[in-house]
Amino acid sequence: MTDATLVMSLRPSRFWLAMRYIRRNKSLAIGLAVMLFLIAFTVIGFLTINPRHAYPLSAATRQAPSWKYPLGTDFFGRDLLAAMVVGMWQTAAIGLIAGGIGTMIGVFLGFVSAYFGGLIDAIIKTICQILTPIPVLLIQVVVAGSLDKRDVTIMVMALIIVMLGWMGTTLVVRSQVLTMKERQFVAVAKLSGVGSMGIIFKEIMPNLLPFIAAAFVVQVFQAVFASFYLAVLGLGPLREPLLGNIIWSAQGQGAFFNGWWWWPIEPAIAMVLILGSLALINMGLDELANPRVRKSE
Repeated sequence: MTDATLVMSLRPSRFWLAMRYIRRNKSLAIGLAVMLFLIAFTVIGFLTINPRHAYPLSAATRQAPSWKYPLGTDFFGRDLLAAMVVGMWQTAAIGLIAGGIGTMIGVFLGFVSAYFGGLIDAIIKTICQILTPIPVLLIQVVVAGSLDKRDVTIMVMALIIVMLGWMGTTLVVRSQVLTMKERQFVAVAKLSGVGSMGIIFKEIMPNLLPFIAAAFVVQVFQAVFASFYLAVLGLGPLREPLLGNIIWSAQGQGAFFNGWWWWPIEPAIAMVLILGSLALINMGLDELANPRVRKSE
C-alpha cells in the first residue's frame, strides 16, 4: 500500500465530516434533532392511527387525555392524536409546496437578473423593490377571504402563500450571483469557451447551494407561519385538521373557558416546535453559507 493510498484510507468520509460539523454547529444540530422528532411522530402516527379519526364524529366528544385518547378529543368528536398527525403532515405539505415554488422562482429570477443584467435586471429588480414593502399578510388575508371556503384546499392555500413569497430569495440570489460572476474561476471558464448555461450550472450554482438551502428553509418557515395564521383566522380549508384550524375551532367553542385546555394547547406546542426547528436550522445554514462566521475545526 502506497503512502497516498494510506492517507486516503485514513481520511474521514464526507458523512463523518458532516457529523463533526453538525456537532459543532449547535443551532443546526438542535434544529435537525427537533425536526427528526416531528418527522418520526408523523410517520409513526400514520402507521398506528386511523386518519379518518382526524375528522368530526369519529370519537367521543370532549374527552380529556387518557389511555384510550392520548391527546384527548374535541367538541366535534375528533381524536386529537389523529388530528395532530394529519394536521402536521398537511401543514408540512403547505410549507414544502409553497417553499419549493417560491425558492425555484426566486433562484430562477435571481440568476437571470444578475447574470444577464441590462434591461432584464432593471425590470426584475424594480418589481422586487416595489413588491417587497407590500404587507404580505394583508394581501394573503384579502385573497383568502375573497374565496369560497369550499374552494380552499391545501394546494390553493399554498399558492396563496407563495404569491408574494419569492422577492426576498430573488434579491439574495441576485446579489450572490453578481459577486460570483466577477470571480476568477468564472473568467477562466469564459476564456475556456464554456457557455452561459455551463457557467451557471457548473461554476456558479454549486457555490450557491448553501445559500439556496438557507433560502428554501426561510421560504418553508414563512409558508408554515402563513398557513398557521390564515387558518387561525378561519381562512383555511376548514374541514381539514390543520394545526391552525384546530386552534380556530377551539377558540370558536371557548375551549379554555369550558376547561378543555388540551384542545388548543397541543397544536400550539406543535407549531412552536415546527417554527423553532426551522428557525434553528436556518441559523445553522446561515453559518454554513457565510465563511466569515463559519466555525472551523
